[in-house]
Amino acid sequence: MQEPRYRSALIVGTGPGLSASLARLFAKHGLTVAVAARQTDKLAALAAETGASVHRCNAAEPADVAALFAAVEAKGETPDVVVYNASARLRAPLVELAPEDVKRAIEVSAFGAFLVSQQAARRMLPKGRGAILLTGATAGVKGFPLSATFAMGKFALRGLAQSMARELAPKGIHVAHFVIDGGIRSAARPVPSDPPDSLLDPDAIAETYWAVLQQHRSAWSWEVEVRPWVEKF
Repeated sequence: MQEPRYRSALIVGTGPGLSASLARLFAKHGLTVAVAARQTDKLAALAAETGASVHRCNAAEPADVAALFAAVEAKGETPDVVVYNASARLRAPLVELAPEDVKRAIEVSAFGAFLVSQQAARRMLPKGRGAILLTGATAGVKGFPLSATFAMGKFALRGLAQSMARELAPKGIHVAHFVIDGGIRSAARPVPSDPPDSLLDPDAIAETYWAVLQQHRSAWSWEVEVRPWVEKF
């Protein structure tokens, strides 16, 4: 069984957590990596560690996304793996939500994913291969109180992924949506000793993304849920 071979990856919405773990893992496996974020001032160390090129991009702006792909291509790094990891949270009672804030948050969580996926698909379709990976959340499966904005954005993201998987998989493009069902550990959010491993390890999540990338096309997953062993669901 021949495994798919990927040569370059673009991660949109890069920060110090899951995206950084993905960048390190991709680089470890020999992929050329490009990372993009609205604020890039904190990505220098990651770029030095992984050899990644760094790009400034507002994922909710069509012109920014088009320019991002053009810039990555100009470096000879046209990605055959594209990860969308950007999202925006806005927690407040429904009646107190400011419409403009809600609009901006949904644009980041869902519209930006559409823009990035569209640019990626345009480049992958002529080659008949590639992978588009979208980072979702529990909120894309069930909406919680005080979280209407995040739920709308993540539900839309999940719908986009499902539609794209049905459209693009028969054309050789693997689309996968990842439901991150639980909190992710970080320096600011260390895992408690009781119970241990009650927060998701970003390196472990990244390994799951990599495992999906290695799937044979006769058994592709379009959606994978990851959660700590003690998380309720």
